[in-house]
Amino acid sequence: MGFADQRFNVNLSILFTELPLLERPAAAAAAGFTAVELWWPWVDSPTPEQSELDALKKAIEDAGVRLTGLNFYAGQLPGPDRGALSLPGEESERFRANIDVAADFARSLGCTALNALYGNRVDGADPAEQDALALENLVLAARAADRVGAILLIETLNRPESPRYPLVSAPAGIAIVDKVNEATGLGNAKFLMDLYHLSMNGEDLQQVIAAYADRTGHVQIADNPGRGAPGTGTLPLEELLDQLAKAGYEGFVGLEYKPGDRPSAEAFDWLPAAARAAR
Repeated sequence: MGFADQRFNVNLSILFTELPLLERPAAAAAAGFTAVELWWPWVDSPTPEQSELDALKKAIEDAGVRLTGLNFYAGQLPGPDRGALSLPGEESERFRANIDVAADFARSLGCTALNALYGNRVDGADPAEQDALALENLVLAARAADRVGAILLIETLNRPESPRYPLVSAPAGIAIVDKVNEATGLGNAKFLMDLYHLSMNGEDLQQVIAAYADRTGHVQIADNPGRGAPGTGTLPLEELLDQLAKAGYEGFVGLEYKPGDRPSAEAFDWLPAAARAAR
């Protein structure tokens, strides 16, 4: 086994960002990839104009790539925010306004994975009240995802880079997955296993894979330290992905790393060109 046996997609919100949004799908295709994922592209608008949605849909279709993952509205990301769904007031309302917009856009492109970032703790807000609000909004998101034939992803981040984000361990993320599934009865909430974030938290990655591979709906990778391409740090990513595959994970592996001081098109030398097209 090895990298050549995985199904990769390219995250167009961290790679190819030197290009305008509408040019990124074609750039990914030119690099040999046939699958892409995105954070919510309109950071200032949970409900962009239909013309903007149509333009991105056309760019993805014209490039001949498949959208395999999409974030719900998450505030300023990249930036200080880490989601909106647990934030009382306006941001939570913006998340709710985005739910059907994101779900319908995903359905229009055959995308079957929607990621809902939990959001930071807020000064002066009761954490228990934030968690109750989060569950309400995640239930709404899970139902919308189910309506369009998608899963709902819950992501763990890392404490050093996201100190106010409450889900900074694999067990914490899994606990929310379980709460959402219990509340909805749908069973479509899944864990987003980001090996970079988990490694930054000092977790035993082999143990996490052994414990949670069967509850995982998506995997993302970057090397550590540095959040660069595989081979730029010390993580045994090839071995870890082999372990995931042997444990039964058959989904996509999102390339969510920084290209470094080079064009994104040059940041894939670790992966043979023949292995970049999703199977």
